[in-house]
Amino acid sequence: MSKTTDIRLTDIITSTEKIGYRTPIKFGGRVVNDVTLFHVHVEVTSRTGERAVGQGSMPVGNVWAWPSQTVTTEQSLAAMIQMSELMARAADRCSTTAHPLEICHELAAGHAAIAAEVQRNVGIAEEIPRLAQLVSVSPLEAAIFDAHGKANGKNSYNLLGRDFANCDLQTYLGEEFSGEYLDRYTSRSPKKRLPIYHLVGALDPLTDGDIGDRVDDGLPETLGEWILADGLTHLKIKLAGDDLAWDVARVAAVEQIATDAQTQRGCTGWNYSLDFNEKCANVQYVLDFLAKLKEQSSTAFDRVQYIEQPTHRDLRSNPENKMHEAARIKPVVIDESLVDLDSLLLAREQGYSGVALKACKGHSEALLMGAAAQKYGLFLCVQDLTCVGASFLHSASIAARIPTVAAIEGNGRQYCPAGNRPWEAKFPGMFQITDGTVETAELAGRGLGY
Repeated sequence: MSKTTDIRLTDIITSTEKIGYRTPIKFGGRVVNDVTLFHVHVEVTSRTGERAVGQGSMPVGNVWAWPSQTVTTEQSLAAMIQMSELMARAADRCSTTAHPLEICHELAAGHAAIAAEVQRNVGIAEEIPRLAQLVSVSPLEAAIFDAHGKANGKNSYNLLGRDFANCDLQTYLGEEFSGEYLDRYTSRSPKKRLPIYHLVGALDPLTDGDIGDRVDDGLPETLGEWILADGLTHLKIKLAGDDLAWDVARVAAVEQIATDAQTQRGCTGWNYSLDFNEKCANVQYVLDFLAKLKEQSSTAFDRVQYIEQPTHRDLRSNPENKMHEAARIKPVVIDESLVDLDSLLLAREQGYSGVALKACKGHSEALLMGAAAQKYGLFLCVQDLTCVGASFLHSASIAARIPTVAAIEGNGRQYCPAGNRPWEAKFPGMFQITDGTVETAELAGRGLGY
């Protein structure tokens, strides 16, 4: 049965923006020096005639979403931008009047055809990965949900129950979810504050001795400086995954620097997450790493909150990479592997104990996978894609509304602060960090809160 709050898409405008990084970031053996943001503005009309415009923005994360031996980074960037454009055009032709979850579900049926068209246009032999498709559509989905809330004068997270959605979660997640709606798995108000996970990249200096030439732009440059300036309590450490001695030494070194800085602050408790970016050959590497870390620095071992995507993202082609033994020691979450419900269920079978949600995989995907993860009792975290400006606020709004998420990653302020500047005055608590947290209570307004 239709609802008066349903919307119809009436006009869509897209644009791109390129911003250079303050310092490069290295992950999974790849170095990134800039970002291309894809922006979407969606105008909608509700059944009662209310009109509104929603906004979505997301980095075109081709290096992360589409690593390839045959497709260049220039080709994958161009292809994903074109895919975002064609997905927006397809949405512009959509005449459906419904809830955003239903509209996005309908549009998703055409993603494969659009990806095939882009593949032909760009002239590449490799199929476009599903993850790259999700990243490409994510700014559009954000704009649709944002517009829905604004057209109805409410926060979008308060329009997820049976009074607003025309079908229950069984439509998207199977009969286990019969009679359930997303309001069961989200909060009606955002968490007041969330700790922010600061990234310690493989190229990031820990001490003055690691710095060649200082940037000298007024921002911290060493890990100790960042901890003292921002009052950090959560550190995400990028690791090699194929150099056990380096990985153990890196975490131990971070522990030493963090201990010195936290002692100055009078802080006694802080956490780490560890990200191998799929580089571990097998689970044994993870087990050996944890054993050696515990031996070399038991305090660092105790601070590890979870481990992120240690082995190859293609779970089906690598069934031997089971995580049961490692997950008994620390939560092990999938990130790149998570593209749909089947991948979540497969990961669960293979011993993963949690999932990392990302706004860049689409708003509907994040909400649905967040619901499934809660249903199955999985550890949940929200990760970043060096999101800046609206994309970071979008990511933080998801973390603030999913009850079991305890922290939010936000490394845009480190690598691309220029992308945040237009938003700092409006959301100071989200971009001016002094106690290691962001004030997610600021994201309680209409639409997605930004």
